[in-house]
Amino acid sequence: LGNFSGRTRSAVSVREGQGVVLMCSPPLHSPEIIYSWVFNEFPSFVAEDSRRFISQETGNLYISKVQTSDVGSYICLVKNTVTNARVLSPPTPLTLRNDGVMGEYEPKIEVHFPYTVTAARGTTVKLECFALGNPVPTISWRKVNGHNPSKARLRKSQAVLEIPNVQLEDSGMYECKAENSRGRNVFRGQLQVYTFPHWVEKLNDTQLDSGDQLRWECKATGKPRPTYRWLKNGAPLWPQSRIEMFNGVLMIQSVNVSDAGMYQCLAENKYGTIYASAELKILASAPTFPLNQMKKTIIVTKGQEVVIECKPQASPKPTITWKKGDKVLRENKRITILPHGSLRILNASKSDEGRYLCQGVNVFGSAEIIASVSVKEPTRIELTPKKIELTVGESIVLSCKALHDSTMDVTFYWTLNGQPIDFEKEGGHFESIKAQASSADLMIRNILLVHAGRYGCRVQTAADAVSDETELLVRGPPGPPGVVIVEEITDTTATLSWSPGADNHSPISLYNLQARSPFSLGWQTVKTVPDLISGDMESAMAVELNPWVEYEFRVVATNKIGTGDPSAPSRVIRTNEAVPKTPPANVSGRSGRRHELVIAWEPVSEEFQSGEGFGYIVAFRPNGTRGWKEKMVTSSDASKFIYRDESVPPLTPFEVKVGVYNNKGDGPFSPIVVICSAEGEPTAAPIDVKATSLSVSEILVAWKHIKESLGRPQGFEVGYWKDMQQEEAAEKVKTEGNESSILLTGLEGNTLYHLTVRAYNAAGYGPPSTAVHAATKKSPPSQAPGNIMWIQDGSHVSLGWEPVRPLANESDVMGYKVLFRQEGQSNSQVIETQKTSAVVLLPDVGVYIIEVCAVSEGGDGTASPQIRVPSFSGGKVTSAQSTLHVLSTSSSSVTLLLALMVPSTSW
Repeated sequence: LGNFSGRTRSAVSVREGQGVVLMCSPPLHSPEIIYSWVFNEFPSFVAEDSRRFISQETGNLYISKVQTSDVGSYICLVKNTVTNARVLSPPTPLTLRNDGVMGEYEPKIEVHFPYTVTAARGTTVKLECFALGNPVPTISWRKVNGHNPSKARLRKSQAVLEIPNVQLEDSGMYECKAENSRGRNVFRGQLQVYTFPHWVEKLNDTQLDSGDQLRWECKATGKPRPTYRWLKNGAPLWPQSRIEMFNGVLMIQSVNVSDAGMYQCLAENKYGTIYASAELKILASAPTFPLNQMKKTIIVTKGQEVVIECKPQASPKPTITWKKGDKVLRENKRITILPHGSLRILNASKSDEGRYLCQGVNVFGSAEIIASVSVKEPTRIELTPKKIELTVGESIVLSCKALHDSTMDVTFYWTLNGQPIDFEKEGGHFESIKAQASSADLMIRNILLVHAGRYGCRVQTAADAVSDETELLVRGPPGPPGVVIVEEITDTTATLSWSPGADNHSPISLYNLQARSPFSLGWQTVKTVPDLISGDMESAMAVELNPWVEYEFRVVATNKIGTGDPSAPSRVIRTNEAVPKTPPANVSGRSGRRHELVIAWEPVSEEFQSGEGFGYIVAFRPNGTRGWKEKMVTSSDASKFIYRDESVPPLTPFEVKVGVYNNKGDGPFSPIVVICSAEGEPTAAPIDVKATSLSVSEILVAWKHIKESLGRPQGFEVGYWKDMQQEEAAEKVKTEGNESSILLTGLEGNTLYHLTVRAYNAAGYGPPSTAVHAATKKSPPSQAPGNIMWIQDGSHVSLGWEPVRPLANESDVMGYKVLFRQEGQSNSQVIETQKTSAVVLLPDVGVYIIEVCAVSEGGDGTASPQIRVPSFSGGKVTSAQSTLHVLSTSSSSVTLLLALMVPSTSW
């Protein structure tokens, strides 16, 4: 994209209302560019409308009617469509003359498309048309002698007619009309759509014998219609005595080696040229024979047809002659030389045996082949047995014997229904047994239905192949019956029909009808009418079905051999609704609150609800009365009904029965049972409640309960809370049965607790007892016994330690525990003492772990660090030398320990 000339552009001065054209005069450019105009300064662009138009053909700006707002400076901007580079022209000032306003005038078409527009098919055509005028003209378009293409679009206030993907049918005369109140102006131009040449038929490489005729034709379409030219090896080809060219056809008579080469056909019109190429090869060679035709030995049987191939490769085509031995062979009714040179002998006999020679000759030379013909006796075959009937599971042997020429070997092949038997894939059912050189057997074991069919034995020799077949029929259980159709349905019956399946060569004796529902365990045999369905029947009625249940049905056939596979299931059907017939089971009472009668039962399964709207009728009356009270329970899943009456005393006996109903009506009631009303919650509080502190975290609570005739407790609930808490914050723990005490654990040490006890049952809770109080013990001493020292004398270990002094908030020391265990064991032995010393007898050989802790009413204190003491004597007193051990040394502790060191006999 070049630059605009830097020369200053003259101002354009017009009257208001007059039209004006501002020239762009673009610089040199390649390829296309896009035009736009800047008004006064960048980036204020001129907006195109019905009054202003920028031609993308000329780049000029057209204003059909100038207004005072148009006065200013105009700059043409061009943009390269490939590089997006832009350049600006020098400004062109537009001013208004002061000698008056331009009056109205008719349109003057200033921009229009060429008189002839050519476009390639498939491209987009844009036709421009814009007029100057006052008032501003209106632009309209039409196709003369036709309709505007439906895909055509009007752009830029109808100044551009755009036709995308233009086709041949879009060609024609187009008219642009500019019109205002002062008149109109019209321009017409021709749109011509062309197409590049396109091949319809191309050339193919060709190979000819010398002297043959060549005919090549190439066809192409295009608009204008293409013309044709021919090239040979890149040079123009012209007509000659043997060469003709007309309308895309090239003919060469009697070709020779000089005609070989690369040929091109050119199809061209004014818009393009296309090429089609092909190679012409001319063959010129002496006869030669392929290796597979050389020195053949042909073996046939009497009566067969013999064909000895003789197809030499040669150009031109050679002359063929045949000899038997040294004599030229003459054709007759049995012996014929075929058009391609081969020899055919019909109904061969022994006299046709011998040596045959075929010779091919042309101008370039000759060649020959020799074949030997041997005529043998035809092979015969015998396959036994001829027709077999077997039952599934049985076995059989088929025997195949061949009578053949003794000079030839035979090979046996077995087939089933024309297909070779694959002995490896048949699961061991088939085995081929070669009995003798001229016979073979086929063993079929544990025969199946699929093994029925035509078995063939084929014998192959070098001269011929013969085959024989036998039919094997297999009897077995029936095949599945045809699709089961539900003909009619009631609440308890279904009439079904089916088509019989294959009887597998044993008549069907009976059918079995099976059904499946969401409530059954798989398929179940159903009762039918008639009770036994004989093999000649194709319909039956299933009876004693449950109403309003979805069923599928299938049929199974049986014959003397056995029972076959079932039919495919029928479509799912639902039996009709009916009044329910099954009442609830196990009607009984349940625990409840005072004044309640709780009636429970086992819900009726959906299988027996017999219809929609299923529910229960609960009937009850006090024992010894007549009238029944009835309550309806509408939920089909309900299993309980509670009747509450404040006037009903506890443990009042009632007669109860529960019935069923659905939308079809009421069903039966269950048998009458006697149920008592609830006994009510306990009425008496436990007495003699005592709370005893056992340790820092445990309190034992005990009580007594007054036996009641009503409101018998199922257990007791103990509530307990700290002294600083409200009773509402009490924690609760329950017992079950007749327990009269409970141990509370996990309590805080040195804390006062308040406790109450109350009985409960299913009806509710009884009154609480009077609150009692108990304080947990102080925490055990946190200090562990210190400065542990010990003397070991054989299996005796003498221990001593400093006394533990508890803190103010800890329990007083009541004594000490010495815990010892053998290393690797979990259970410790314990020695209790009130002193700060002890003697431990180690019973067995091994290493012992020893610990010491203080004992208080708050529990055991912190244990001392563990000491490990070996024992070598296992409880036996020895005279081994004593050894002093100190865990933590100080003068006082050593003095203490020495005081303990006295002869062992004094312990």
